[in-house]
Order: sequence, then structure tokens, then C-alpha cells
Amino acid sequence: MSVAPTVPEPVSVVPVESAERPLLTQSWLDLTFLHWAVDPGDVAHLMAPGTVPDTFDGATYVGLVPFRMHRVGWFGLPGVPYLGTFPETNVRLYSVDANGRRGVVFRSLDASRLIPVSIARTVFRMPYLWSRMAVRHSGGTVSYTSSRRWPGPHGTGSRIVVRPGERIQEPSALEHFLTARWGMHHTAFGRQVYLPNAHPQWPLHRAELLACDEGLTRAAGVRTALGEPVSVLYSPGVAVRFGRPTRAGEVPAPLGTGPARRPASS
Repeated sequence: MSVAPTVPEPVSVVPVESAERPLLTQSWLDLTFLHWAVDPGDVAHLMAPGTVPDTFDGATYVGLVPFRMHRVGWFGLPGVPYLGTFPETNVRLYSVDANGRRGVVFRSLDASRLIPVSIARTVFRMPYLWSRMAVRHSGGTVSYTSSRRWPGPHGTGSRIVVRPGERIQEPSALEHFLTARWGMHHTAFGRQVYLPNAHPQWPLHRAELLACDEGLTRAAGVRTALGEPVSVLYSPGVAVRFGRPTRAGEVPAPLGTGPARRPASS
């Protein structure tokens, strides 16, 4: 069921909530952000209940984000080196709820470790899928490959190759909109939840897309012909903290003593 949100919160380049006592910690490394602009009506049916597509200048976006997950840890414990470290690629949409909280909705998350995938699917009802994956650096390029194993469609995957370029000193308003996302909208066991996260401001680089052969967006339910991405970015990564989930209808806790909120410049 869609909702009419209040005025969306400003796009902020720093976390909306501090997550000082994190439920979950991890690092996201070697990320590439590929984005395509689509009409909000084309993906509205794919959003989490209680959310609608978040828009920028009338368009919403489909994101394809391959990266390396590094040392996932729970309740402040040290991150796990093997089971908590693996390549991942997600297909995500951009959401806003009735409280105006901006976030993402994950349509699929391919990962190369079966045990974390099984736990995420069973316990948290996250759309994780087990895939054969690799992230490689060679000659100034970064390549990401994946091929789905379970639960399918078997063989669905991607091959993405980028050449990272110069550091972006002043990201545009659109680049902030696409990357400064401080929460996830999700439904588990019939409950609509919002899971906040916090991390330093993204170090973003321009990137040249050398290859993009992927079937993940269509397998995730996106039927619009996407063509060439309108935005290609690379980041060496950030350390991330996830706070406690709240129900979708609850007003988020104040930032407290965390970093001051600073809207993105347009």
C-alpha cells in the first residue's frame, strides 16, 4: 500500500541518526554506483509497503551497486574475517515513507557466502541470493562478476568493469541524492521497519564504465529498458554502523550527540 509522505527530509551529507550503540557494524569497500533514471510509476509497485518512490527533478532511480562487504560484526563485537567478508551486488530503489524519511528498498542482494545469505533470508527476510562472485583490480580498473547459484534464476548475474578517476571535491545535488542514504525500508513478518545507518561522508570518484553486462535489474522486477546509466561513481569505501530498527510509522529518534546534520548543497 502506497502512502502520501509528509515533506521529505532534506538530503543530508551526514547521518540523520548517530547509531552510537550499533546493532551491526561492517565496511563497504570498492563500491561502484551505477544509476538509471526511470519514471516513478514504472517502479512504484516494487516499493516496500508504506513507501513511495523518492524523486529528484521528477525522476526516481534504479541503482546497481557492486562492492566488497568487509568484516560484518554484531553488537560491537569484532567483525568476522571470513563469513563476514565477501563480494556483494545489490539492486536498489529510492524510497520515502509517511514520516518523510528517505531510504532505499533492496530488490535483490547477491552475495558469495551461503551461511550469511541463508541467515539473512530466514531470520530477516532480506532478498539475499547466493552467487559465485569476484572483485578484482587490474591495470587501474575494477571488475565485478557474479553468477547466481541459489535460489535462482540460476546463472543470472553481471559483469561490470570500471576505471576510477579523479576525486569529486563537490558532489552535485543528484550525486548526494543517490549516495547519501541513511536508512533502509523493509518488511519482515508483516511488519514495516526502517533500519538506520551511519557512516562518514562518501569519498566519491568519477568513473568510466568499460563494461556492463547484467541481468540483475530485470530479475529484480525492473521491466523498464534502462540503456546507458546516467551516473557512474566509484568509492574506496566507508565504515558503517547500523542502529536499531524502528517501525515504519514511528518517528525516528533525534540525532543526539552524533555529527550535526548538514543538508547537501544544490
